[in-house]
Amino acid sequence: MGITPEILKKRTFDFALNALKTIDVLKKTTANEVMGRQLIRSSTSVGANYRAACKAKSTADFINKLKIVEEESDESVYWLELVKSHNKINDSNYETLLKESKELERIFSASAITAKNNKVKQQTQS
Repeated sequence: MGITPEILKKRTFDFALNALKTIDVLKKTTANEVMGRQLIRSSTSVGANYRAACKAKSTADFINKLKIVEEESDESVYWLELVKSHNKINDSNYETLLKESKELERIFSASAITAKNNKVKQQTQS
C-alpha cells in the first residue's frame, strides 16, 4: 500500500504542528523570532498547499501546486537547519522533525515528476 492523500494530509499537518511546538521552546531572541516566523510560514504552507493540490482543477494545476509544496518543504529544511546551527540544538525530536521535512520534500518532488510524466503519456496517447 502506498502513501495515500489522507496519509499525506495527516503527515503535513503533524509536521506543521511539530514545527510550531519547536519554535515555541526556542530562547526568545531577535534571530529566533525571525527564523521562527519563516519556519512557521514555510512549514504550515506545506500542508495548506498540499490540500490545495488535492483540489486542483487540472493536471497542470496539480503539478504546479505540488511544486509549491516541494519548494516550501525545501525552505522548511533550510530554516530548520539554520535554527539548529544557530541554537546548537542536539535533540532527537528536532532530528525527527528535520528528517520528516526532508522526506516530505522527496515525496512531493517524486509526486510532481510522476504527475508530469503521466500527463506527457496521456498527451502522446491522445
